[in-house]
Amino acid sequence: MLRIAVPNKGSLSEPASAMLHEAGYRQRKDRRELVLVDSANDVEFFFLRPRDIAVYVGSGKLDIGITGRDLLLDSGSQAEEIMQLGFAGSTFRYATRPGTAKDVSEFGGMTVATSFAGLVTKHLADNGVDAAVVHLDGAVETAIQLGVAEIIADVVETGTTLRNAGLEIIGEPILESEAVVIRRAGAPGDDPKVQQFLRRMQGVLVARRYVMMDYDIRVEHVERAVALTPGLESPTVSPLHHEGWVAVRSMVPSSDAQRIMDELYALGARAILTTNIHACRL
Repeated sequence: MLRIAVPNKGSLSEPASAMLHEAGYRQRKDRRELVLVDSANDVEFFFLRPRDIAVYVGSGKLDIGITGRDLLLDSGSQAEEIMQLGFAGSTFRYATRPGTAKDVSEFGGMTVATSFAGLVTKHLADNGVDAAVVHLDGAVETAIQLGVAEIIADVVETGTTLRNAGLEIIGEPILESEAVVIRRAGAPGDDPKVQQFLRRMQGVLVARRYVMMDYDIRVEHVERAVALTPGLESPTVSPLHHEGWVAVRSMVPSSDAQRIMDELYALGARAILTTNIHACRL
């Protein structure tokens, strides 16, 4: 069986399980369940702490896993990213009190507090900065107030929490993170079970981004209509019983579907319908 690590809690857990369910895999109904065998798909799921997933996959104990890019890099394990999953996006940045420093080049001799000590240590080294790193498990913004550090490094979404603590974001982002699929570094890339899993996940990503659009239009307007709905390969065009009309079917980006419908209607298209795509293979 393909052995897959899945986050058991936190911001990665529910979106990962939802995506796996959309991809046709069984998922646990009881959050206390740590192992789930999906015999129909020849897969075994292991629900683990997100921070531990890269370690298990990097050691070869599990074949692949879903975790955050930040957690993967922070772990220092022998695992690598093989697919981006498009959820749990975050930005990892430095922050400090106004006037302390402007960017990472000025951190020399200072102390940086963070929950991602491995990631920050490497980033400082890559920038040639000699600064101490203190590992904290959470609420790192209080480290400056309590005198533990002059700088913090943390996930930033809106920056409101930092501003409320009297801190400002400085320098360029350390990392742009999101949920990713990982495998052991150097593992064969042609494993058929892994490739099937990736195709399923890619199918979910495409299905979420597109809708199927159907409409009827006069033959003389087909070329202009098809220019609006080119599809992935090309649209399907079928003659209707009513002479001079055709039916067109094409995949269009869901974010742009309403605008396309407006333009098709203005062009003379009628019976314009959109349908959600639940799964696909490209």
